[in-house]
Amino acid sequence: MASHNELGAIGEQVAQEYLLKHGYQILEKNWVCGHKEIDIIAKIDDTIVFVEVKTRRNTYLVEPEITVDVYKQRHIIWAANSYVTRYQYDLDVRFDIISIVVDNNNEKKVEHIQDAFYPSFR
Repeated sequence: MASHNELGAIGEQVAQEYLLKHGYQILEKNWVCGHKEIDIIAKIDDTIVFVEVKTRRNTYLVEPEITVDVYKQRHIIWAANSYVTRYQYDLDVRFDIISIVVDNNNEKKVEHIQDAFYPSFR
């Protein structure tokens, strides 16, 4: 496995542990629909949360969450719509980003951005 894939897997595990610690129920990990993937699908109270996990070794050039551009958001929204439709959920929906920065000492800084973006009607 390439080192960036290993880092991504570590980040997704850290994000899952973070969510569980904060009362979320994990419904799916790496859920795929067509060529689109959602890193984590979780539930808290009456809300389905679609989580994009971004992990980096440093923030020298850009914070990890900045890399979730409009193109990526559209893919997540499309896949989320497919998920909600397929499983017939009638709950609120939220799109979050969990940003993880792993430093040289292997310490992990986690930032959870709730309501990171919203679906547009275009």
